[in-house]
Amino acid sequence: MNETVGTVTRSHGTVIFKRRSLNSARTVLLLILIAISSESCRRPVREPVTLTYLRLGWAQPDEFPTAESFSQQFMRDKGIRLRNFPVPEATFDQLEVTRHLLQKGGSGPDVVNIDFIWSGVLEKDLIDLQPYLATELSALEPQLLPGYTVGGRLIAIPYQVQMGALEYRSDLLREYGYDHPPKTWKELESMATRIQSGERKKGRRNFWGYVWQGAEAEALTCNALEWQASEGGGHIIENDRTISVNNPAAIRAWQRAARWIGRISPPSVVAFRETDSLNSFDVGDAAFNRIWEGTTITRNGQYRQIHWQKSLAAGNVGYTSMPAGASGVAGTLGGSGLAVSQYSAHQPEAIELVRYLTKAEIGAMKAKERDIYHRQPDDPQLPQSGSEIVLRPSSVAGQGYEQVSRAYFEAVHSVLTGKQGASQAAAELERQLIAITGFRAGPPT
Repeated sequence: MNETVGTVTRSHGTVIFKRRSLNSARTVLLLILIAISSESCRRPVREPVTLTYLRLGWAQPDEFPTAESFSQQFMRDKGIRLRNFPVPEATFDQLEVTRHLLQKGGSGPDVVNIDFIWSGVLEKDLIDLQPYLATELSALEPQLLPGYTVGGRLIAIPYQVQMGALEYRSDLLREYGYDHPPKTWKELESMATRIQSGERKKGRRNFWGYVWQGAEAEALTCNALEWQASEGGGHIIENDRTISVNNPAAIRAWQRAARWIGRISPPSVVAFRETDSLNSFDVGDAAFNRIWEGTTITRNGQYRQIHWQKSLAAGNVGYTSMPAGASGVAGTLGGSGLAVSQYSAHQPEAIELVRYLTKAEIGAMKAKERDIYHRQPDDPQLPQSGSEIVLRPSSVAGQGYEQVSRAYFEAVHSVLTGKQGASQAAAELERQLIAITGFRAGPPT
């Protein structure tokens, strides 16, 4: 399985990565190390401070130009140079690269963009940001902070907040007589089947009803957690340290997803990552796609989703919450935070970059939010009432989350590929999680 990474070139002091395929995080790491070392060898003694920013890879087609223009703006405003280095697409590869570079000490990155699920794993290499960013923290929703707080230290500030959502072909829904996107998994299956059949009769043999991320990776943990939580199947491990994954609702949810493969989802979906499903949808080969959407969370716990791009022509794409199961709608919370390396030789400048990035993101979200608030209440792009924000068990699992998530997505993948029955996989997973965490088994809450 390939990862989306890039080739190093330079433009105006910023390292540019052009997308291509490589086989491992180690190749990305090597490219970054070469770029850092060659740049440092060429740096004149009295040049302005240059910060290295290790950021999550470009998930959207238009994101790199934005990053490049931002680098130039930051240089003009602050007199500080910025070099952007993206990390691989796969979450575990991101962790491997970030952890390795941080452990290089002073020669590593100054600012890192981390997935919130890795806060407990990376905290010893990051500074506490609370004393420096009081104003920025006051503008953020309090419920976003615990995911980045370890031992009372805020090791990253929430930067981008995302949530699982459904992208759909609104033009095809209209063509096949639907006046709303699917509200339940049953509706999704029915709509996907009908649209797929109709499009194939037109000669589009590669058209599928629903694409998503089924590879053995963190994205599958996010997908499968939505499936089971929407059916009342719990959160893998509950906040009271109960291992709840071996339950009938979770098993049924996995079985349902396995039935999609070859019917409304391509057999190759079990190897799909985010870029694969995006590409399939963007070229017009799918009616529905599970994506990450920008999200704002209000102080009463409600949320609004804000889409970043229109993959196809305007009017042909819509966005909505994930379909509901027996217990309602469930969307996995995602996103990233900004952190400063404790080994950075330029911590004041690094903190200034975090402040600058945070203010820019808050401003951008408010602008998008104003558009959302002016929509009608029945707009299908708004989340359905009763939606549940689902958290992965990264906080309760702590340092063991990497093992927990890997065991979970491997178990689900074995069901999707037919290697194990869902009941057998759930029972074996329960035993694995007990061994990893030392927690007890119990029912979902």
